[in-house]
Amino acid sequence: MSHPEDPGERRRDALSHRLLRGGTEPDPRFTLANERTFLAWIRTSLAFLAGGIAIEAFTGDLFDLPVRKFLVIVLLLLGMLLSAGAAVRWLNVERSMRHRAPLPLPLIAPLVAVGGAIASGVLVVVVLTR
Repeated sequence: MSHPEDPGERRRDALSHRLLRGGTEPDPRFTLANERTFLAWIRTSLAFLAGGIAIEAFTGDLFDLPVRKFLVIVLLLLGMLLSAGAAVRWLNVERSMRHRAPLPLPLIAPLVAVGGAIASGVLVVVVLTR
């Protein structure tokens, strides 16, 4: 247990205050639920990254190079943006809870929907034209 005068504790409190912009500590259940949601978005971003890597590594004979590159780029960018978006979303939700403000809209959900639709559309076209 750290003493209140511990320099590490003061740094943590200063960082927490700077990132979360004050407010009151929410019920830990809500904070933990926010963290679980963040981790779910991270798992989804890792799935997109793994999909992009798998397409590049294992589908050389299945897709033409331009199609394969396009799919890989879409999936890798989607994974990267989703990962960053998950961190921003976690922070914004935590701030909202601390200030008893309405929760922000989940802007990363449409990103996943559009990116997934683009990748799926390309795959459907490839399958239909083979």
